[in-house]
Amino acid sequence: MLGFRVRTGWAALAGVCVAATACIGAAAAQDQVNVRFSWKMKGEYAPYFTALDKGYFQKENLQVRLGEGAGAQAALGALIQGQEDIVVLPGIFALSAIQKGLPVKLVALYHPKTPVTLITFPDKPARTPKDLEGMTVAHSVGETGTSYLDAFLKLNGVDPSKVKRTMMAATARVPAFMQRQVDVVSVYQTNDLPIMLEKEKTPFVVMDMVKFGLSVPGMALVTSDQHLAKKPDVLMRFTRAVAEAIKDAQKDVQGATVATRKNWTSPPSETAVFQQIKATVEAIPVPEGQQIGWIDAKVISDALNLLHSVGEIETPKPIETFFTNALLTK
Repeated sequence: MLGFRVRTGWAALAGVCVAATACIGAAAAQDQVNVRFSWKMKGEYAPYFTALDKGYFQKENLQVRLGEGAGAQAALGALIQGQEDIVVLPGIFALSAIQKGLPVKLVALYHPKTPVTLITFPDKPARTPKDLEGMTVAHSVGETGTSYLDAFLKLNGVDPSKVKRTMMAATARVPAFMQRQVDVVSVYQTNDLPIMLEKEKTPFVVMDMVKFGLSVPGMALVTSDQHLAKKPDVLMRFTRAVAEAIKDAQKDVQGATVATRKNWTSPPSETAVFQQIKATVEAIPVPEGQQIGWIDAKVISDALNLLHSVGEIETPKPIETFFTNALLTK
């Protein structure tokens, strides 16, 4: 199988082919699927590279192009414009967009609960939500861990007014934390946390927000209503290949690490990527009697209530507006 590097930005949309097979000969007989991540490369995307590396896409007669992204909004915009067939992004952002009228749907949800944490320094630790009182938290628009901080605090009996927030660019949050300009930063177990723990050699105090009740839909597959109507079979085969790759990665994290790093232009260390992928696959449930990615209506309902509680949406639309399990077949 030919190796490749993920194209950054929007270069792939200008005709650059990044695919599961070479863009020649027999590939023309395969169905093309253009996939956009909502962010830069990270271990969380390992299932898609495992599917590529182990031939699961080929087995489903698919030629898959994977591309990095620049945020959920840009990814959804490319989807609506027809530049992408599927986008991979935090499900909570898709729900908000659908409520506002965007004609898209969740078609698979791999992280019903986003594996996100709050970290602090050992000399000023926050081990429980109550410990956050009097602290300053780095926040950026659309950042999962702090966008729903008020709801998280209230859930744990903490007055949100007792926790300060400092707004900054997403890329400035971790540097500001390391320079002690803020006391707390939110990071994903599937991305920043393993890199920080290895690089900084600091025994950060890690608060797992999921363990304290935060339930925010994370990694999901989203497609447009138009694609859903026009190419359901192609999309179904894609979800099937990803489900097989997830099972593979859950059994062999090291293999998924190798498959991911060889398609990553400047990857973190093998140890860091391994830990990113381990956190990723451990957060993916395997539903009994259903395909991996099956969407539980209660998870969506609870997420809509969360969005309503923080003022992001008004009265939610009917729940069937937001998702479908039609593409998930055993």
